[in-house]
Amino acid sequence: MTRFDADSPKERRKLFAEAVTAHRTRASPFLTVEVEHDPDVDGEDSPAPWVQFADQTFNMDVTEEELECAKSLLSEFPEFRIDQMESPEEAEGTNLRIIARSDANRLAAFVDRVFTDVYGRDEDYCAWVAAV
Repeated sequence: MTRFDADSPKERRKLFAEAVTAHRTRASPFLTVEVEHDPDVDGEDSPAPWVQFADQTFNMDVTEEELECAKSLLSEFPEFRIDQMESPEEAEGTNLRIIARSDANRLAAFVDRVFTDVYGRDEDYCAWVAAV
């Protein structure tokens, strides 16, 4: 893997698939994908969204509205399922864990759709693989 960011759907999915492959090859603890903070979408005080993948599980933090969008997206990925949802009293959202046993390209497509469908990013958003 030689590049770490992409800003078109085709290039992002290729980047994400390469990151999944690198993660699996290296047996790294996890891989993390991040996007830039967008105050118009995320709100002024909220952090930028991220998606982490490890042990065939996606991990992400979502608001109540984003959780509903994630559940809707999962209907298009029937091989994925919600494994755990935690909503600590001191947190404003839910930590969502999704079991995802699939090939790198299918996982990459899911990550891309999470950022557009769940986190409300435009089709030309830029994503970074922050950790592999």
